[in-house]
Amino acid sequence: MTTVDYDTLIPNNVDLAADRRLQRALEAWQPKFVEWWKTLGPLAFQDSDVYLRTAVSVSQEGWANFGYVKMPEYRWGVFLADRVPGRTVAFGDHLGEEVWQEVPGEYRADLRRLIVVQGDTEPASVEQQRALCMTAPSLYDLRNLFQVNVEEGRHLWAMVYLLHRYFGRDGRDEADELLLRHSGDEDNPRILGAFNEETADWLSFFFFTYFTDRDGKFQLASLKESAFDPLARTCDFMLKEEAHHMFVGASGISRVIQRTVELMKEHDTDDVGAHGGIDIATLQRYLNFHYSVSLDLFGAETSTNAANYFAAGLKGRFQEEKRADDHRLKDATRQVPAMDGERVGERDAPSLVALNETLREDYIADCAKGLERWNRILAEVGAGLSLPHVGFNRHVGTFAGRPITPDGRLVTTAEWEAGMSAQWLPTDLDKAHVRSLMAPVREPGKMAGWLAAPAAGIHGKPVDFDYVQA
Repeated sequence: MTTVDYDTLIPNNVDLAADRRLQRALEAWQPKFVEWWKTLGPLAFQDSDVYLRTAVSVSQEGWANFGYVKMPEYRWGVFLADRVPGRTVAFGDHLGEEVWQEVPGEYRADLRRLIVVQGDTEPASVEQQRALCMTAPSLYDLRNLFQVNVEEGRHLWAMVYLLHRYFGRDGRDEADELLLRHSGDEDNPRILGAFNEETADWLSFFFFTYFTDRDGKFQLASLKESAFDPLARTCDFMLKEEAHHMFVGASGISRVIQRTVELMKEHDTDDVGAHGGIDIATLQRYLNFHYSVSLDLFGAETSTNAANYFAAGLKGRFQEEKRADDHRLKDATRQVPAMDGERVGERDAPSLVALNETLREDYIADCAKGLERWNRILAEVGAGLSLPHVGFNRHVGTFAGRPITPDGRLVTTAEWEAGMSAQWLPTDLDKAHVRSLMAPVREPGKMAGWLAAPAAGIHGKPVDFDYVQA
């Protein structure tokens, strides 16, 4: 098992000390990163002691240390999961061959692009969420926000290490660009659309971490299958941290729903907005938005790029080795969504070019599990939430711009525009009401009135622990 060197400026388990040129390059990049963090990271609390976990190992158990740290002093580092002896390529044209420890020349550009796109999402979410610290509903939630933020920063480090280590000057230039693009910047925005949307309130944050970070899970899990072993091992470790981000979203929405149900019972009304809560219809509209935007992150239903990445061994499917097929897919076909005239239908497509849709289907099934848990709470008041149709509010692929309702009907443009403005997506009134609830709560153990307290604290600490010492 590799050990983490914590005696260097950049904690790592990749033996940076043995490559002085690489070490110097990363140490030169580090001040740029810290400056970015101070400028575009959280708006406040930079000098506060925050109870955070910090990676100290890549082992399955006991890999993190918990303690107070000021965020700019957080020990971001480079961690790869341990090598698997004898690992071979699990899919594509190189099936059964030994995995690569260096970048094959013919795949250099494609691998760099995959790493850059993944890396670009990490600082983007920090930028999107930078103002949320001002309206945190509790110190528990404030600490969770900061934990997500610092780990997104570490995931950026993971991709920057790969760029510096394996892609020479081009990689160093790309690493610099990751700090020059900014979420929502008109002149130099982030690469993927969902990461240029504003995260204006905590309800959006919870849905973002549930749906959009879940996309991150599936993208990382696909890259974890890569024949390029350093990328696979990097993503394997990143998935440990990503799980917490999704927990923040899943548990956060559960707590909002629990409070909504409590208010409905207490006041015998669906209109809990009048009593400081968030009603079910508003929750559904926020869900519709964040889910549909996240679906676009998987790309078009058919993609020659996805087929080429798979054939080359660069990016596999979710849980590739558990799939009962030949892992080459050269003659396989599957159904993909399609428009059949004026109807929503399906068509046959080669499985190789339909890999985006395969990954999207896996993602949708995973999203549905959280809905089941939320709906068990809502069943107490005879209500429920649902995932909208895959064609609703799409801007990429077959359904881009199509007037499809959340229940999957193709309607007239006039009906669709009316529904989009008043029924299916968060309205101006919804946003104004949610913003009105965003008053900060900074007394240990106290919660804002629009969500319930968590069932337990962090790392065995009580809920009323002083997670952020302002």
